[in-house]
Amino acid sequence: MNRTTSAMWIHALTVFAGAFLLFQVQPLIAKFILPWFGGSAAVWTTCMLFFQVALVAGYGYAHALCRLASPRIQAAVHAALLVAAVAMLPIVPGDHWKPVDSGEPIQRILLLLTVCLGLPFFVLASTGPLMQAWFARLHPGVSPYRLYALSNVGSFLALLSFPFVVEPMLSRQSQAAMWAGGFIGFVLLSAVCAVWQWRTAAQLAEPASDGEGDRGAASLGTQFLWLVFPACGTVLLLATNNKLCQEVAAVPFLWVMPLAIYLLTFVLCFERPAWYARGIFTWLLVPVIAAWCYALYSQASLSIQLQVAISSAGLFVACMVCHGEVYGLRPSPRHLTAFYLMIAIGGAMGGFAVAVVAPLVLRLYSEFHWGLLMLASIVTWVHFRDGTGWTTLGRRWPVWPVALAGLAILAAVLIYHLRTGMEGVVLASRNFYGVLRVVEIEQDDPDYRARMLIHGTTNHGLEFLSPEKSKLPTMYFNEPSGVGLTLDFFTTRSSLKVGVLGLGVGTLATYGRPKDTFRFYELDPDVVAIAQTQFSYLKECKAKIEIVQGDGRLSLEREPPQDFDILILDAFSGDSPPIHLLTREAFELYLRHVKVPGVIAVNISNRYLDFFPVILAAAEYHGVGMIFIPWREDPMPLGYASSMWILVSRNRDFLYDQDMLSHARRPFRESSLVPVPWTDDYASLFRILMR
Repeated sequence: MNRTTSAMWIHALTVFAGAFLLFQVQPLIAKFILPWFGGSAAVWTTCMLFFQVALVAGYGYAHALCRLASPRIQAAVHAALLVAAVAMLPIVPGDHWKPVDSGEPIQRILLLLTVCLGLPFFVLASTGPLMQAWFARLHPGVSPYRLYALSNVGSFLALLSFPFVVEPMLSRQSQAAMWAGGFIGFVLLSAVCAVWQWRTAAQLAEPASDGEGDRGAASLGTQFLWLVFPACGTVLLLATNNKLCQEVAAVPFLWVMPLAIYLLTFVLCFERPAWYARGIFTWLLVPVIAAWCYALYSQASLSIQLQVAISSAGLFVACMVCHGEVYGLRPSPRHLTAFYLMIAIGGAMGGFAVAVVAPLVLRLYSEFHWGLLMLASIVTWVHFRDGTGWTTLGRRWPVWPVALAGLAILAAVLIYHLRTGMEGVVLASRNFYGVLRVVEIEQDDPDYRARMLIHGTTNHGLEFLSPEKSKLPTMYFNEPSGVGLTLDFFTTRSSLKVGVLGLGVGTLATYGRPKDTFRFYELDPDVVAIAQTQFSYLKECKAKIEIVQGDGRLSLEREPPQDFDILILDAFSGDSPPIHLLTREAFELYLRHVKVPGVIAVNISNRYLDFFPVILAAAEYHGVGMIFIPWREDPMPLGYASSMWILVSRNRDFLYDQDMLSHARRPFRESSLVPVPWTDDYASLFRILMR
């Protein structure tokens, strides 16, 4: 292998390794901190914002270094930075980073990531454009843009391998150790490239044309499109991710699946431009946007498989348009680092809009709607600017009037959907933990007028407004439900101490008696405010009410044993479960806080996931018994919902020797007979998906 071929391979391997490590560490570090911030879907969105801002910083560094420094200075500066990055290992955040309350989660996550991961991530982020610029100097006349496609292949493989290979086979600590070893190998490769630059500095020239002609400096309009297309792609990526994680689960697979599709479109568009044909993909936008709109209106009735399929197809076509168009606007290699910097800034702008701006200015999850309108608007503008059209009947017809009409129809459909989402809403609130709506339900019979709290698309509590019915336990907490039967069983005791993870509207307080204590753990401060001001369960409760604000598990970890008679788990956001509340370690903590004859009641009602095998594995591991109590009626009475509760206890009298639960107990489902162990280091979503 001659010297030139060796240089090409080393630069390519360095770019590939840097991209692989860059995207392997993203779900890894997010999984470490996810339990500390309530398992919220917004954790990943905030992490993505950090990654995009760090990418901008890395691209900016590469651009400035190549523009302002000689090749030898570039090599020396980057070598010093590589050494400093190695000194920052390991990247695992310590327990002192765990929050003590639920305030300012975005700032805390960004600070944590900056301190623990900032410099290594910065170095990795700069690798793509820097190595391409060095490659272009070493090999003038050879297009460096294929290295960008190679970097996206590395990123794509990193994302695919994490949920299917790395996460199932390795603990988080082992993943972090292997990543650190890989980073040291990457540093050695980068050092070889730096030495190559140093030794050949006198022979290096400015990057030459890649055979496509030197286009010169891009116009302001072109530079604007360098920003807006990546921003649009990122908005749709994060909005899709938010939607899936909020309603299903905040787990690595649903983080990386949309991101992998996003990167795949980069690979296709930058490796072989022929993969993107404007005429084909522009028309493909019509059916995929129609399918997206259908999913918005029918979300509650769609299976998770169909939702994922629609989201994947739509995101692929949309990102092919965004990235295919931006590649068509690429400059000559001498402007390469500026081009990549603008793409990174555009992506960071989209991430900032979804992670920071949207929760502040939008009352609903409407960034997805705005992302679709943004995409349709840009496509319409590009067709108008370029005068594209099609020829039929001997006449050329411009595309932009058709696109403009489609844009108007899309705007009407999306605005109508947002308006229907606000029907009957008396209060709407949005923060880091999600969107809350208090909705009043009108009925012909005034006794059945009600007020409910909706989190995303899931009802989190309902209260009848008439004085006669306002004290009734409703929804998943009615008297025939598993938790209702459990509370009724313990009424023979003169006083009870009940712990509840998840406040909702405070429905469980209806079971409180004068000598009882109900201690609620609630992460979202807006839920606390709504339960206290918009509903009367807490105000009318006869028991002593205690509210602990913060993540339930973290709060219990800091507290001495509470000696609960009953500990109730109902801390799900939408249908998205906080995984850290269902692990072996979590149940060990719960058992420490529950009296030996006490009960842990877990609400496993969910549209998409079957948690029974997970809790079965935890119960078997700790040697405790459990029973399954589902409840439903047909037709369902107004104000009630079908429920599935699992009751875990060391009290055999409760589990087997009493008549109260015998009529409600149901046999275990066949699909649940095989335990699925979850630990803080391991959780498999695939094995509990509803079939």
